[in-house]
Amino acid sequence: MKLDSSLAAIVTGGASGLGEGTARMLAAQGVKVALLDLNAERGEAIAAEIGGVFCRCDVTSEDSVDAALAQARAAHGVARIVVNCAGIAPGRRVVSKKRDTGELVAHDTASFEKAIAINLTGTFRVVAKSAVALAGLDPITADGGRGVFVCTASVAAEDGQIGQAAYAASKAGVAGMTLPIARDLAQLGIRIVTILPGLFETPMFAGLPDEARQSLAVSVPHPSRLGRPDEYAALVKSIVENDMLNGATIRLDGAIRLAPK
Repeated sequence: MKLDSSLAAIVTGGASGLGEGTARMLAAQGVKVALLDLNAERGEAIAAEIGGVFCRCDVTSEDSVDAALAQARAAHGVARIVVNCAGIAPGRRVVSKKRDTGELVAHDTASFEKAIAINLTGTFRVVAKSAVALAGLDPITADGGRGVFVCTASVAAEDGQIGQAAYAASKAGVAGMTLPIARDLAQLGIRIVTILPGLFETPMFAGLPDEARQSLAVSVPHPSRLGRPDEYAALVKSIVENDMLNGATIRLDGAIRLAPK
């Protein structure tokens, strides 16, 4: 599927990090982009800069997703490209000690469920609801393709570290649902591919001290640095344009394999 001004796209988490890089790449190719995010100030600024539209969206809310998708459709038509970058990265051990008393406590269920609700269920919600509208469009490729989803997991889905039970579980779920979704949507001419990024320049890393950032960077075999959002976006572009990519999970990680901690 060729990227051009005839296409509309949705990017969740589009107000920062990997989502922002993807939104900028798509807009540079002429695609009409809707940024779905909770950060209205940043999202509206980016949307104005790239000629897109911002739609406030909480992916854990059915009503919020419905409203955001409707707003995006009203502005640009049904999106043939949907990129899911919205997510959080909580960290907590299954059993930890209270700092003040030394008492052993279990990982709270609420924060585990929050990671699943945003990273996994939120991703699925956007995919399923977007697919209904996409299925009603005419095919635009010689193979009968209608559109494509790109989802974001993490190398933690395969190499989850200490304190990443919730995060790794949520991202493993995204990776695990990719093939069955591809099979479900195949008869509709809709593809789906999931990217597993390694260590990337995102807001999560931006607040770390320089020493910590350098330590993380040198842990990447080659190139020994943090990945850039434009490199994630370049892979999104390749996925959209290569109609044979479907049902796959792709690591984008400089050959890193995460140590336990």
